[in-house]
Amino acid sequence: MDPAPEPPPPFPVHLVTGGGSSPELALLLRALAAARIVALDAEWKPRRRGTPAAAASGDGTSPATAPAPPKFPTVTLLQVACRGGEGERGEVFVVDLLAVPLADLWAPLRELFERPDALKLGFRFKQDLVYLSATFAAALGRDAGFDRVEPFLDVTNIYYYLKDHDRKKKLPKETKSLATICEELLSISLSKCSDWSCRPLSEGQIQYAASDAYYLLDIFDLFQQKITMEGKCSSTTELTLDSHCSPTVIECSSSGHDICSGGYLMSIVTKYSEKIFLTESDTKPRSSRRKEKLKLPNNAKCKDKVDCSTEWQGPPPWDPSIGGDGHPKFLCDVMIEGLAKHLRCVGIDAAIPSSKKPEPRELLNQTYKEGRILLTRDVKLLKHQYLANNQVYRVKSLLKHDQLAEVIDTFQLKISEDKLMSRCTKCNGSFIQKPLTLEEAVEASKGFQVIPPCLFKRNLEFWKCTDCNQLYWEGTQYHNAVQKFLSVCNISD
Repeated sequence: MDPAPEPPPPFPVHLVTGGGSSPELALLLRALAAARIVALDAEWKPRRRGTPAAAASGDGTSPATAPAPPKFPTVTLLQVACRGGEGERGEVFVVDLLAVPLADLWAPLRELFERPDALKLGFRFKQDLVYLSATFAAALGRDAGFDRVEPFLDVTNIYYYLKDHDRKKKLPKETKSLATICEELLSISLSKCSDWSCRPLSEGQIQYAASDAYYLLDIFDLFQQKITMEGKCSSTTELTLDSHCSPTVIECSSSGHDICSGGYLMSIVTKYSEKIFLTESDTKPRSSRRKEKLKLPNNAKCKDKVDCSTEWQGPPPWDPSIGGDGHPKFLCDVMIEGLAKHLRCVGIDAAIPSSKKPEPRELLNQTYKEGRILLTRDVKLLKHQYLANNQVYRVKSLLKHDQLAEVIDTFQLKISEDKLMSRCTKCNGSFIQKPLTLEEAVEASKGFQVIPPCLFKRNLEFWKCTDCNQLYWEGTQYHNAVQKFLSVCNISD
């Protein structure tokens, strides 16, 4: 049997929950002022689209006549990992923005965001900045937002640099998630699907939140080491230094901490950093504009009068109240086949199209005949849903973990630990009722699948798909996957 899952990351985290004379807040402000490299991340509770507008006003006015204006989500946590002088490991903070007076943070944060001698690290941080700015502006006034972060270095760009991506070519549109980047570069598994508005925060939530900022510094160290090994810091004559930082003669080293002197750091800033600027359009939620596009003309044809809302209308075809069997079933189109595998991992029946480029009518016919919900990212498919009796749902999230959480939440799916890893991720089939012995597994694998010899001396259970005969065993990958989906599905182990 495999060892127990790894404990949370072994680094101290300062939870900042007070203002004024709070020692944690004072430590945070000192760290921000002295920091040369700062990794940033933010958390918020995702708001279902349409939720603000659905609530009636205080005077009883109908939502249809007086919809609430769209709003950005409120940021509830800010994670900060600071590194100051050479060789420092740094301090890690989780700032509870529901408890700390925002007035105590606004000026220090704004100064940090604009300070030229402090390099800021983040992962797709522009959206975080938009929501963070809106949160401060809502609490302190319109002028209390943030409009820029510079110098800034996106971890996505670091990742592709480390992977030797051709800098002359555009980066892929489908960028890697932070969890994937950490797993590939650091062999670290990040797992944190949570409701960040609930209080009190658990120790696991605090550690997981802090990890997003903490490991950005480790990724930056890999970036520094690669630059060093390529000899790009061999001559100080190549460095263009900021006027706020005095030139420093440095020697190359294989250690990321030893090379973090002023001149070297500013050479990285000059060559690789960018700036985040928020325009006026960035500060306005766009959901209202999307709704305008979805309005249909009065003279629309019959098939065009179908409700094209991106919200789920329900009930699903498996609902017992309309004659269903109570077993959720989905069809994931080619754009989100990765979501199908995630749904199978948590025990949900999730099919994929039989052809690589199915026509909309093919998808809708399969959906209707098999009593499934079609999951898609293609909004154009919504106009065809009249063919499948309103059985189409457009997934809003981009990342597979977020998509899984969205589907579970939208359709109120009941996920239990005993259902995890109970379906074949290859074909969507189910497993035989009892595990195979090693001898049975070896016999079943002949001419079909190779069982690594290293497994022969381990006491493992083998399982066989009843449809495609694929073999599985409860090894390290299995236990890692179980832990990941326990967190994604908020199942307490």
